[in-house]
Amino acid sequence: MTDVSLGMPQLPAPDYPADVRARLEADAKEVIARYPDSRSALLPLLHLVQSEEGHVTRTGIRFCAEQLDLTTAEVTAVSTFYTMYRRKPSGDYQVGVCTNTLCAVMGGDAIFEELKEHLGVGNGETTEDGAVTLEHIECNAACDFAPVVMVNWEFFDNQTPDSAKRLVDDLRAGRTVEPTRGAPLCTYKETARMLAGFPDERPGAVEATGGAGPASLVGLRLAKGEAAPGRGADHVIAPRTADQPQDQPQAEPADEEGE
Repeated sequence: MTDVSLGMPQLPAPDYPADVRARLEADAKEVIARYPDSRSALLPLLHLVQSEEGHVTRTGIRFCAEQLDLTTAEVTAVSTFYTMYRRKPSGDYQVGVCTNTLCAVMGGDAIFEELKEHLGVGNGETTEDGAVTLEHIECNAACDFAPVVMVNWEFFDNQTPDSAKRLVDDLRAGRTVEPTRGAPLCTYKETARMLAGFPDERPGAVEATGGAGPASLVGLRLAKGEAAPGRGADHVIAPRTADQPQDQPQAEPADEEGE
């Protein structure tokens, strides 16, 4: 009789090689110790197993379940809910193009369409050389610099279709690329390990940083009672005090004549 596959996963999942399992168990013990309830460590543990194989495999799910005394069904439910966990083999570099409102109207949609054609892949697909996985992202939280592309969660601001194509060409060719802000670029597996809570040990990486743009910080300055850049004190709203009525105006801005 010929075996018929019904599309069900093979059970049980294979185990990691002994040396890999021993290393991951030591890392998992460190992660679990951070939490009063061990099951709270599931999200970082999923990043940990993702750093091993580049996506969450059946073996990784089994490992997490065993470390936390959960069922594989419970682990699978979490790993398939969050989009940062990959479900299939992918590239060394995850290139995410923001297609949310502001980035879209500033050119994000055009960047995404041209990258799909340039790379010959669709959303969530990987180039034949295994270097780049392309996907659209709903928001990169960097509207000041729209349109924004992220590579392994590092920012590449103010992109155009041409600059984005040069970026992915450099990634595929193995050339060094520098994010606009933040730490130097690393592979997806290395990023996943950092998301699991382990330090970035590359020289200078921790010191590298990149904050929000001026437009995003205006509201913070106003809330703190500081003047907005390029504006006078008349544009400052005083910080709300605990005894101030919630519906009481805090400041009256001057009119255009300065009266």
